[in-house]
Amino acid sequence: MPTFPKLDHDIKTDVLIIGGGLTGILCAHYLTNAGIPCALVEADRLCHGTTGNTTAKITAQHGLIYHTMLGRFGLERTQMYLQANLDALAQYRELALLYPCDFQQKDNFVYECSSSKKLERELSALQKLSYGAEFVSALPLPLDTLGAVRFPQQAQFHPLKLAAALAADLNIYEQTPIQSFDGQYFYSGSHKIQAQHTVVATHFPIFNKHGGYFIKLYQHRSYVLALKGAPDLDGMYVDASQKGFSFRNYEDHLLLGGGSHRTGKSGGNWNQLKQAARHWYPNARETARWAAQDCMSLDDIPYIGRYGSRSQNLYVAAGFNKWGMTGSMVSATLLTDLLQGKHSPWEAVFAPNRGILRPQLFGNLLETTGNLLRPTAPRCPHLGCALHWNPAEHSWDCSCHGSRFSEDGRVLDGPANGSLPQNKKAGT
Repeated sequence: MPTFPKLDHDIKTDVLIIGGGLTGILCAHYLTNAGIPCALVEADRLCHGTTGNTTAKITAQHGLIYHTMLGRFGLERTQMYLQANLDALAQYRELALLYPCDFQQKDNFVYECSSSKKLERELSALQKLSYGAEFVSALPLPLDTLGAVRFPQQAQFHPLKLAAALAADLNIYEQTPIQSFDGQYFYSGSHKIQAQHTVVATHFPIFNKHGGYFIKLYQHRSYVLALKGAPDLDGMYVDASQKGFSFRNYEDHLLLGGGSHRTGKSGGNWNQLKQAARHWYPNARETARWAAQDCMSLDDIPYIGRYGSRSQNLYVAAGFNKWGMTGSMVSATLLTDLLQGKHSPWEAVFAPNRGILRPQLFGNLLETTGNLLRPTAPRCPHLGCALHWNPAEHSWDCSCHGSRFSEDGRVLDGPANGSLPQNKKAGT
């Protein structure tokens, strides 16, 4: 990745983008191409978070979700969600022609191990949506399945290669955290930023006073092993269950994902993956391991649009539900339209102010209440929830909103925007 300077003076811009992951970089790219001056600020280094840890599947198939969406939102909005993500895939295909990024067309498969009826319902829903998905009974996977729904001609790529190429032509400041906002200026250290419009692309939204994202989002951790000597599966595969496994190849490696759990809770982590790899691919060698963190919305649809009902010039992109590649592109497209005063056909689908009365809301409230009342230290500086020790990653994690801290108290993941106070660190 290219490097950029830290902000060392006051600036004024048409659009300020907060967050230097793929979402922020794509927003800055399309706004710049539209002739709109913008500045992107990143608290650390570009793509140091979720973008740098993704398995980078570009697909409109986000699990077996379309039969559920039809019931919740009806035919028209579900079609629009599907089309927005298919358009995102097409835009990546166009960018890959200009910026080499290991883009490969691959079929995507969502497999099911427990219920063939789920596959049948999903295929029926996709038929109503006039999308040509297919049922596949035989898969090259090392576990017993009941089949899968296949989306043809999806893609995988190397997101950092694309992000690095796009960033080279943008106005970017690294090591520039936004620490406060007084309604007119954003402040980073002793310097202030004035902007007509602002996009918050910080993975988890950093402003608590608007939008209610602290009850609409929670975070989920997933783990990956890179295996050399495992077979090429020639496709992208993911279990319909959050507790299942994902598979994709990159060059001579198989990327095996799984071990997922809500941040701050226990789960399979790398131990589950290592056991599966030893059983399925005994001759393969582990060459790398890493973890990723994803924001989960209440209804499987991201929050993209105006940050809150009373924040006219503040916008947000969050809650991609583990499908951040298409989510990033949909965000960039939608927000670029809105910031130019254009109508976007996707605005109503992704509107952050849509209804929140979903079962997950009550799960989030229960988790937050329990951790606020739990008498333990250390506590998260975001909203005061109790932190839980993560023995797999040697970190203190918040199950309320997903902030994470190293053993010595350094912040690893937001929404907390600072480390633990000295007297609140682990062991003190």
